Amino acid sequence: MSGVHPVAEAGFGSAADVYERARPSYPADAVRWIAQRARLGRGKTVVDVGAGTGKLTRLLLSTHARVIAVEPVEGMRAMLQERVPGVEILRGVAEALPLPDRFADAVTAAQAFHWFDHGRALPELHRVLKPGGALVLVWNSRDMSDPLQRALEDVLAPLRETAPYQLGGAWRRPLEASGLFGPPEEAQFRIEQRLTVAGFCDRVTSTSFVAAMAPAERDALLDRVRALVSGRPEPFAFPYVTEVYLTPRTG
Repeated sequence: MSGVHPVAEAGFGSAADVYERARPSYPADAVRWIAQRARLGRGKTVVDVGAGTGKLTRLLLSTHARVIAVEPVEGMRAMLQERVPGVEILRGVAEALPLPDRFADAVTAAQAFHWFDHGRALPELHRVLKPGGALVLVWNSRDMSDPLQRALEDVLAPLRETAPYQLGGAWRRPLEASGLFGPPEEAQFRIEQRLTVAGFCDRVTSTSFVAAMAPAERDALLDRVRALVSGRPEPFAFPYVTEVYLTPRTG
């Protein structure tokens, strides 16, 4: 589908099962914060854009709002339908949402906003939101204060090339420059996975550009990844900082 970054389409499309198995969920406290700040509840509508396998989608159901997931990659949509049966799922991209004007009370994007073409996506997100609605951006950012996370980043960074990445906050500039959304309210929460060596390799494989590698190249990378945790008692901690940004629609 037009609008999907080629690395995302190739990587996430071929590794939806690994993504679902290997990626962490989100803290319950973060979901409660979103529900409170975005005023979600019965009679409200939230659209989860770039929903993936529904890691956030399924948690938003606890708010009792109507939840609609929008996901462009077929493999991810199939896994989402399997894991969150009955949820409303639409095929679409942030740059051309298959929804009417002023439809949603909130739009969420978890692990997704940095993939969007911001010049096209931000007007669409604004269009779909009701006046007074909120755009909520969520990331489980790998905690770089942790030695294992830093060591893994040293391995991955030279291979990332042009794949978008949320660390560094480059996504903030187009959001601020758009004039369509107000200053974000920010909150942080902590979550950690407990991984075996196999789970650690799955977690790395769930990264888009790793999943898109040729098998021999990926196998060589995973040998280096295993060496990082060789001899470590299992399961071991793999920590994240869950970052949440809520920005109000202007106009």
